[in-house]
Amino acid sequence: MAAALFIAFLVLERLAELVIARRNTRRLLARGAVEHGAAHYPLIVALHTAWLVSIAVFGWGQPVQPGWLAAFVVLQLFRLWILGTLGPRWTTRIIVLDEPLVRRGPFRVLRHPNYTLVVLEIAVAPMVLGLAWVALVFSVLNAALLAIRIRAENAALAPLR
Repeated sequence: MAAALFIAFLVLERLAELVIARRNTRRLLARGAVEHGAAHYPLIVALHTAWLVSIAVFGWGQPVQPGWLAAFVVLQLFRLWILGTLGPRWTTRIIVLDEPLVRRGPFRVLRHPNYTLVVLEIAVAPMVLGLAWVALVFSVLNAALLAIRIRAENAALAPLR
């Protein structure tokens, strides 16, 4: 039961984020923002979908590991801080608006706090259900994809730095 609740939370959280991201993307584009790196976006969607499916399939019925769950909860607080800081500028795509970059909140300390969060989540969430191999496989795949993503984002944001 606890595993099912955790999996349901993950799925609902990701779906809610997609709704927010789409809304924010539409609004940013309407304000004249430009999307960059769209070619690799389907790979990100595929990776995150496969990650969620793997957790759901292999984690179903597994016991919840309290220590890892606590770490996951802390990461959710970090997520709220990031989303709250970016507000309507947060999206899952690289959308660049000709305005100064956000430099408050976690962006004072980290250049890419959302990617830091994603790296940690991709490792920690499967560990909540004892799925070390899922954490490892998707962490390696995510690292490869983030190398492309961060390069594209840095190039897109360079004129604003």
